[in-house]
Amino acid sequence: MSEVYAVRRERVRERCAAGGTAAALVSRPANVRYLAGAAPQGAVLLVGGDEDVLLCGRPPSDQHGEGRPDEALRMRLLPEPGADPAVAGAGLAAARGAESLAVEEHDLTVARHRALGSVAPRLRLVDLGGAVEQLRFIKDEEEISCLRIAAEIADQALGELLESILVGRTERHLALELERRLVDHGADGPAFATSVGTGPNSGLSGHRPSDRRVEEGDFLSVCLGASYRGYRCEIGRTFVIGTSPADWQIELYDLVFAAQRAGREALVPGAACRDVDRAARHVMDSAGYAEGLAPVTGHGVGLEIDEDPQLAPAAMGKLDACVPVTVEPGVHLPGRGGVRIDDTLVVRPEADGGPELLTITTKELLAL
Repeated sequence: MSEVYAVRRERVRERCAAGGTAAALVSRPANVRYLAGAAPQGAVLLVGGDEDVLLCGRPPSDQHGEGRPDEALRMRLLPEPGADPAVAGAGLAAARGAESLAVEEHDLTVARHRALGSVAPRLRLVDLGGAVEQLRFIKDEEEISCLRIAAEIADQALGELLESILVGRTERHLALELERRLVDHGADGPAFATSVGTGPNSGLSGHRPSDRRVEEGDFLSVCLGASYRGYRCEIGRTFVIGTSPADWQIELYDLVFAAQRAGREALVPGAACRDVDRAARHVMDSAGYAEGLAPVTGHGVGLEIDEDPQLAPAAMGKLDACVPVTVEPGVHLPGRGGVRIDDTLVVRPEADGGPELLTITTKELLAL
């Protein structure tokens, strides 16, 4: 992987040169990890000058899922407790004779930005913008392999939960059990806070688990994800508890399933992001559910759980091959509940079999 990280940093160097800057200070944790292999808390990466340097307040610890730094990369530990690696990075760039430094203004607080200017007043600070995020957009096969393993872990944790007794257990308890199972199966941890909704809470996007207990006849919606070597996937499923589903539950589920299938089938290289959203949204709109739909149909995943591209009505840009995204339409009926179906897929050309489905837990409406 050392060569891979070196190539990524070289691309950042090229972006800096094109913008007229000698070096870049990368501070967003996911971007640091993408370029350096590890992102200890608060660490920054100085790219450019004599050599690239990872500045840390403490040594990396892979036990916390921070990753292992590129062995070819120089690492500098700050001797003073509480010292800011970003400030130290700006000072190092100035000491090397740099006249300008590209920084990630979207990641820096105003106070931190001022501190950089104070330590190196003659250093001209310019905005690097989303240059590293743009490099992260298309994943290589090693990254996709990590996402595939994360998806397998999430599938396994969800599958085991479905084999247990659910009636009488609280949403909070089920969410905690799912997160424990993720770690048991090799995840760094959950990719995000696990959502479990039952009865009237089912189908709510981002629902925070409560102490409501699972009851016979409930819809049960679950959304979880695993992080593996920093890469995060997502899966969401909806089930019926205890009895055969009611007619309204079957009708609602079939509608969301059709919308999700339409979104998945629209995932082709070159497709406009807004067209993928439109494909799924049209199914819901045609059935009279235009109001209350989520603002996005899906989003990119990788070192962060919510990356570009956004699959939304006003989204700009087009999809490329090897871009992993979620497709996650849903609908919620106040007081009754709802359905969410969520998969992580990788955009692939038709010659390669079309979109690769990473999360494979059945989407059949099961009565548990």
